[in-house]
Amino acid sequence: MKTTGTDRTRTDTRQRVLEAAGEVFAERGFRAATVREICQRAKANLAAVNYHFGDKERLYAAVLQDTFHCAEKYPLDRGLDPEATAEERLQAFIRSHLYSLLDAGRPAWHGKLMAREMAEPTRALDAVVDQMIRPEAELLMAIVRDLIGHDAAPQRVWQCTASIIGQCLFYHHARPVIMRLNLEQTYTPEAIEPLVDHVTQFSLAGLRQFTPARQGEARCTSWP
Repeated sequence: MKTTGTDRTRTDTRQRVLEAAGEVFAERGFRAATVREICQRAKANLAAVNYHFGDKERLYAAVLQDTFHCAEKYPLDRGLDPEATAEERLQAFIRSHLYSLLDAGRPAWHGKLMAREMAEPTRALDAVVDQMIRPEAELLMAIVRDLIGHDAAPQRVWQCTASIIGQCLFYHHARPVIMRLNLEQTYTPEAIEPLVDHVTQFSLAGLRQFTPARQGEARCTSWP
């Protein structure tokens, strides 16, 4: 079907509103942000939010989803052999997350918005968790179980999962501090690959402490 000039204009307006909303929500938070400021920044009619999204709350939900969709350019199974080992799957998972978090092409407001949403959660967070975050967390927990044993306590699996994700998030959220503490650190693709290797090896070394064999050693050498 042929795309008309009117269709392109509507799409352009919707995208401008979406990006302007991301900037304003990231700067002010959902509650303090106003539709008027968003439309002014998008150079759009005040009715554009209702026309394209329905209301401010649904616009906010669309902005959050857009933030996560940008990470889809780095799928968790990119280039991964179907018969890959748990170690290889872990590295692929870490690579996907680090590249999606540190991608220089991501708008700067993406990270700020998610940090604000974690600190000041809205009703939209439940949908984001259920649709996007939970499936990825369950995938990583499955990898952790394969590495430390399927008899591992659920809380142990969760703690290991959180520790792996925490390492990835650190390089994103603490970037301004990292750049001041480590002047050699950059975030080019060439610099991200060594981070992938480091986080993977560091995580594997930690996970080995919770394998059945190492747990048995710990019991044998513990004080009576």
